Amino acid sequence: MNFNSHTDAVVSVAVGLVNALTAGEARGRPYEPPTGEARTAAVADVLASGDRRAPTVAEAEAGALAEIAGRLRRVFEAVTSGDVDAAALAVNELLAETDARPHLERHDGEPWHLHFHGAGGTLAANYAAGCATGLAVVLGGELHDRLGVCTAPHCDRVYVDTSRNGTRRFCSTACQNRVKTAAFRARGA
Repeated sequence: MNFNSHTDAVVSVAVGLVNALTAGEARGRPYEPPTGEARTAAVADVLASGDRRAPTVAEAEAGALAEIAGRLRRVFEAVTSGDVDAAALAVNELLAETDARPHLERHDGEPWHLHFHGAGGTLAANYAAGCATGLAVVLGGELHDRLGVCTAPHCDRVYVDTSRNGTRRFCSTACQNRVKTAAFRARGA
């Protein structure tokens, strides 16, 4: 999407948290999010994908982020259903609850960039504030329709469309291939 690398990273973390920590369907199968140590490991993997300096995750923080992931899912679902107002209200609630506070940070040889942390200073509050702020940037811009829920049958994983033409409809290549294969078979070929 190219807002800036930090915004792209926190939106990717939001996608990862929703997909790892919310129940539903994934790639044609029922999906139950992990629990206990597996959930903590899944959260650590998601956070590491968006930040080379990802912190150690405690089980309580993983649980708090699982609750946040459910709330972030509602943002993607609202955009997909065409209700950007509901998506904006959900993001505004998270921004208010986390009291997202901007500050400039510089690390790992990168230039100065904005970080948003929650007033409480917990890992979950900080990531909730960052994800909410990243989604606010997307929703407040012309690319708000780039957030979505997979349109493949039996999949409700979310995505952010970073393609040039903005026509992505699937969470993954696997779902896109499933749909294409089903259509090919349906044509009797």
